[in-house]
Amino acid sequence: MLRAGFRTILDSQPDITVVGEASTGAEAVAQASALHPDVITMDVQMPDMDGIEATRLLVADPQIAAAIAIVTTFDHDDYLYEALDAGASGFLLKNAAAEDLIAAVRALAAGDGMLAPEVTRRVLARFATSRTTATATPSPTKTVPEPRAQQPTAGARRSPLAEPLTDREAEVLALLADARSNGEIAAALFIGEATVKTHVSRILQKLGARDRVQAVVLAHRLGLAGP
Repeated sequence: MLRAGFRTILDSQPDITVVGEASTGAEAVAQASALHPDVITMDVQMPDMDGIEATRLLVADPQIAAAIAIVTTFDHDDYLYEALDAGASGFLLKNAAAEDLIAAVRALAAGDGMLAPEVTRRVLARFATSRTTATATPSPTKTVPEPRAQQPTAGARRSPLAEPLTDREAEVLALLADARSNGEIAAALFIGEATVKTHVSRILQKLGARDRVQAVVLAHRLGLAGP
């Protein structure tokens, strides 16, 4: 019944076509392999294989380029972080409005990624806390990036990336990690939105990220997201 509701909502849009459905994680993987959709809305708790594991398998398959939105009734942090770790590009609650579901599918299809507003702050707080803990108690086998305040520039001369970010790209990434839109980034840096889009595209390439959500996750893990 829920899938029927999703299909009705999404198929009512002229720019969206539902090409398949699945009732288990294993079916979702098989359907994605056969149908090559642009976007997948994935439940968390399903028979045979849960949505987190299905997402992990789909993201690891180079033949599948679909962006995945985790859609669940379970508003628990663990599901959210596991989904992002697995490679999901978005997260919505099942009680979200129909227009939010439609907007999420369009955003993911455009490569933007999205998080429900009510969970964005928790994501940033969780990564910030994890980074603080890692800095306070570094592992002897892992190099912990120095805080940005101690770095000589906003650029990534000490970045673990093979191709460092420029100073401007580092500034854009820090604002992305603060959940800013392209318009807000442009206003903060006094540049045009088209320029922001160019910087975001370059940042995604250098990080090896598929979308903005994954770029934010990687930015926090690599210590490139600012304080």
